[in-house]
Amino acid sequence: MATYVLVHGAYQGGWIWKPVVTRLRATGHSVYAPTLDGCAERGHQVRPGISVATHAQEIADLLFYEDLRDIVLVGTSAGGMVIVKAAEQARNRIARLAFVDALALLPGERVDAIVKRPAPNKVGDVTTGPSRTDAEGRMFKDLEPAVRAWALERYTMHPVAALEAPMVPTTFWDQKWAASVIRCTQAVNPPEAHQRRTAEKLGASYHELDTGHYPMLSAPDELTKLLLG
Repeated sequence: MATYVLVHGAYQGGWIWKPVVTRLRATGHSVYAPTLDGCAERGHQVRPGISVATHAQEIADLLFYEDLRDIVLVGTSAGGMVIVKAAEQARNRIARLAFVDALALLPGERVDAIVKRPAPNKVGDVTTGPSRTDAEGRMFKDLEPAVRAWALERYTMHPVAALEAPMVPTTFWDQKWAASVIRCTQAVNPPEAHQRRTAEKLGASYHELDTGHYPMLSAPDELTKLLLG
């Protein structure tokens, strides 16, 4: 059996993976879905200094202190940036990577150069995120009504530097990895070209799901099958 570590994206927490966690565990796998610093139930801890680098260190520390090896490390949305850096820091613990409709930036790249938001985020001193109207009418629009309401109750603002600052330096792209890229065809962001670039640079397998940006909520059976390989 494998061990999966599922890393959420912006405005999320470990909660977003719940349907996939249930399915993976039902097949006998060990699964971790941590909530990153300053997010979701840890939102009261948000403060300056939280970044992709500090989030990545959290994941690397989790792997070390839980003594996890041969990990399938999965990142979705902005969590793709986190697993890029975390994989570099925990190289000998990673068996396979999966990028689920994910951002995988090169050093110095910015999210706002890749993602085109139809409505600007609400930006504060330490957080950024969509309005409830934007979240309901755009982000979660393809979800079933009950699932949409459940997600809307849980989405939160994201630490601003962890989303808007340039991607941190990393040697990730100079190494070889076993990886897969899963693109959601109904989602505008991240764009197809960005995800195909990830697959090309990594020599990764490339898959598409006919669903929106949150397949762990809209198509958990199909996503779980792809993660199982």
